[in-house]
Formats: sequence, C-alpha cells, structure tokens
Amino acid sequence: METFIWLQAILVGIGATLIMDAWAWLQKNIFSTPSLDYALVARWVALIPRGQLVHRPIMATPAVRGEKLLGWILHYLIGIVFALIHVFILGEAWLTDPSMTPALLTGVVTMVFPFCIIQPCLGFGVAASKTPSPWKARWLSLLAHSVYGVGLFGAALVLKYLI
Repeated sequence: METFIWLQAILVGIGATLIMDAWAWLQKNIFSTPSLDYALVARWVALIPRGQLVHRPIMATPAVRGEKLLGWILHYLIGIVFALIHVFILGEAWLTDPSMTPALLTGVVTMVFPFCIIQPCLGFGVAASKTPSPWKARWLSLLAHSVYGVGLFGAALVLKYLI
C-alpha cells in the first residue's frame, strides 16, 4: 500500500475507534452498562513477557504501573490494526467508495479476537462463558464491534469528502 493509503487507513481506524468509544460512553452513561476496562487488557499484555498468559481472573492479578494509559494506547492500536487489515483486504477502492456491508462485516469478524483470545486469557472463558451473564457480555460485544464496523464506514466516508 502507498503511504497515503496507509495514512488514510490509520485515520479510519482512529475514527472507528472514536465512534466505538462514543458508543461505550452512551452505554455507560445512558444505559448504565459498563464496557471493558482497557486497563485489564494492558495488565494482561504487560504480564505476558513475564510468563503469565492466562489469569483466573485478571481482576485478581495485581495492577501494573501505567496500565490505564497503556490500555487506551492498545485500544487505539488494535482499532488501527483492524482498519489496516480491512483496507489491505478490500484495497484502495473501498477507501475511494466506502460501503457499509464490508465495514460492518469487519466489525463483526473482529469479535473473534476478544472471544477466542482476550476473554479466555483474562479468565472470562471463551466468548465470556465464565462470566455471570455470558449472553449479555456476548450481546454487548456484538454491539460494540458492530459500532466499530459502522465507524469504519463513517470515518472512511468523512475522509472521502475531506480529501
């Protein structure tokens, strides 16, 4: 990919993640439903080099220094990486003429990462199976990742008209 396309994809990833965060804010402040604390993901990542991949659960593992900031950085980096993969697969044509369906599909597909990697490693089980309300957690994850997909489309559309 050309440098300009990389930059566009990075901006789309940031925009999509911002939209996902706006949804998380609404979810917390309007619907009184908390979203994932990204500090927990940072704690997990920070402890992998020390040999601790799986936690039982992560909340029982002592906090690590700087985990809140690292969690937010990781959150945006992951959003950017998923956008880069999306653009790499669909190509420059999607940036030129973004469409909702592939963006939404990408958002839904990204659920594989938390369901099969992050949640089991945090001690929550595959697809939140060890949480008090697994189907509620799955539904909230589906909503959040779908909003990320909508964000991919929205951010690409905004960039299309700004560039």
